[in-house]
Amino acid sequence: MDGVQIKQAKEVRVFAHSGKAVTASATRIENTDSRGVCIYVGGNGNLKVRMEDGVDVTFNNVVAGTFLPILVTHVLPGTTATGIVALW
Repeated sequence: MDGVQIKQAKEVRVFAHSGKAVTASATRIENTDSRGVCIYVGGNGNLKVRMEDGVDVTFNNVVAGTFLPILVTHVLPGTTATGIVALW
């Protein structure tokens, strides 16, 4: 029988337990080698990201205060949105 910590580690996380401000860059967001991060956008604009599966996607006209329940590894150059926070 698994202990509580092992059981929790095996379960899918629903809520973020950490976060970090990120800016557009061709560099991978830290700690995304095995799992992407969700994104919060604090300022209006377009958000260009690399999804967990490697596909680049642009979300146009993202409104300030939007939480995007997507799994990304990069916030890419060409992003005009501001106040971006990676959540994991």
